[in-house]
Amino acid sequence: MLEGDHASDWMGIRVLTAQLGHAVIEMDIKHEMVNGFGIIHGGMTFAFADTAFALACNHSDPERYAQSITVGAGVDVNYIASAYEGQTLRAEATLKAQYGRNCIVDVTVTCGDKLIAEFRGRGRSIKPPTATEGHQA
Repeated sequence: MLEGDHASDWMGIRVLTAQLGHAVIEMDIKHEMVNGFGIIHGGMTFAFADTAFALACNHSDPERYAQSITVGAGVDVNYIASAYEGQTLRAEATLKAQYGRNCIVDVTVTCGDKLIAEFRGRGRSIKPPTATEGHQA
């Protein structure tokens, strides 16, 4: 699923486990990811958790993408603690509920034993974009 995901590639996200309903990823915090206070930017933490969310609520079979993909419909995120350049974040995403075309996925972001953020995403299954809508050069 991350083929062609230039944002996740730039972030250096490593997929440890990815299957429908569960995903674990890691990322080293780069210099470009920290804010003016010297801590990881909240948007970077969000994007990292969002990638784990996407991996947990989408099939790993590319042929299934022709039928439907699951995208974020809404998110609630709580930032608990800070992390710093050079540290490694881990996100674990778990599908909590699936009903109709909707789902709820919880993502826990940690740095070692320290809780960094809790992310609850609401997903919605939609038809994939057509060739004219997506992957513009």
